Amino acid sequence: MTKGWPESANLAAHQPVAIVDIGSNSVRLVAYDALSRAPTPIFNEKVLCGLGRGVVTSGQLPADAMRKALQALARFRVLTENMHVASLHVLATAAVRDARNGAEFLILAEAAIGCPIRLLSGIEEARMSALGVISGIHEADGVAGDLGGGSLELVNVKLDRPGKGVSLPLGGLALADASKGSAKAAVKIARDALTSVKLLKKLNNRSFYAVGGTWRALAKLHMRQRNYPLKVMHNYVIPARDALDFTSLIERVDSDALMSIGAVATSRRPLLAYGAIVLDEIIRIANPRDIVLSAAGVREGLLFSQISEEERRQDPLLLAAADLNRLRARDPAHGFDLCAWTDEFIRTSHLEETVEEVRLRHASCLLADIGWRAHPDYRGEQSMNLIAHASFSGIDHAGRAFLALVSAFRHEGIDADVSPQLRALASARLLDRARLLGAALRVAYIVSTAMAGILPQVPMTCSRTQLTLSLPPKFAPLGSDRLAGRLRQLARLIGREAVLTGLSGPEPLAVEGIEA
Repeated sequence: MTKGWPESANLAAHQPVAIVDIGSNSVRLVAYDALSRAPTPIFNEKVLCGLGRGVVTSGQLPADAMRKALQALARFRVLTENMHVASLHVLATAAVRDARNGAEFLILAEAAIGCPIRLLSGIEEARMSALGVISGIHEADGVAGDLGGGSLELVNVKLDRPGKGVSLPLGGLALADASKGSAKAAVKIARDALTSVKLLKKLNNRSFYAVGGTWRALAKLHMRQRNYPLKVMHNYVIPARDALDFTSLIERVDSDALMSIGAVATSRRPLLAYGAIVLDEIIRIANPRDIVLSAAGVREGLLFSQISEEERRQDPLLLAAADLNRLRARDPAHGFDLCAWTDEFIRTSHLEETVEEVRLRHASCLLADIGWRAHPDYRGEQSMNLIAHASFSGIDHAGRAFLALVSAFRHEGIDADVSPQLRALASARLLDRARLLGAALRVAYIVSTAMAGILPQVPMTCSRTQLTLSLPPKFAPLGSDRLAGRLRQLARLIGREAVLTGLSGPEPLAVEGIEA
């Protein structure tokens, strides 16, 4: 293993795992490349069955919904066999546990899918949702809320520790059923249920992590109305005040009249108003700082619960970046060289970095060469888009923008007019650091030709007034005008004088104090 980084299970062996989630609204199959800290979905399919439709009033799973669910399970069985899934987990949640004919359905469902089905209690479902949020959100701190068709699970999360959760019958289908389709009645039902939840008192000025398809649909609408530059749902943040205004709009306007409603599946639209009502009441009662969308929930929580404590402590962003590096870079070990090389540059330059900025810089180094197979004229653009929309967890959208911009600046130059939309997502500090790192990588690649073992021999360090790249005698011919120009660009960004020099001999290899 290179430089003490953990080997990813994803690349160690191709052993896909799959989860089938029998929910109140949909039955979904998700297959992942491996059981690991950074699992990547390789197949994702859902069927909207509506098992929870009418359960609150009738107490029964609808016959047509059961038929549709059983057909989906039979199909998923064949799909998982075709994918040679090493491990299949099947979960059932609120609708099945609440219905009088739930046990009967489970017998038929197990025959259809060909394996045992785990019926989660409300508390177990809440815990799994919390573990999913913890697995996908870096240093999560707030309350996770998983809104399904039949229930809402709430649980406090603090870093890697889920609290004790609660389950409420406030899922979209359940709320529509209980309120008999009246928005006014639904508001009262949601308010009465949520007002008594003590853990919401812990949410004041913290993040509310929204999990579930209805809330993702709401966020997708919010993104479209803002013309948001990323389509990545995970870690999308809506300030609480903005979310409150938006949910109020959803509640009072017919969903089909909303701008960009085409982004939401027709079958999902009737539940939007109920999801908005529940979120609206949570915001009014608990006063969170913001709403953070989490694409990771019960399924990812189940995977997270099955890995070791040591694996849980690994950084999913760095693992995913290392996987892409090993799959796509010319010499994967070079990415790890870049991490150490830029460590020394930052240390000697006395440029302060937060812990988060260090991990983002390391991820950028690992991703720096993943676009080399593209045409030279498009490497920057393709690398930027690939990174911005990659299946990463443990990173917010500002961090995604940083990673993408570093790659763009590395390929196109630090003065390139790259993606104003992505630049708008990064803070002024992150944008400055992206240009700085991009400039450093431009120096590194012209010296090392993306091959491992070179950068440790050509350290780049700072003194109070100078930025020095030291070339040993065998690399002296590399001291070209092109290299000097790139070093000068970097030196200008940090207010130093650029110097190319050898590790032995009294004379510099190029002009000391390089002029423009």
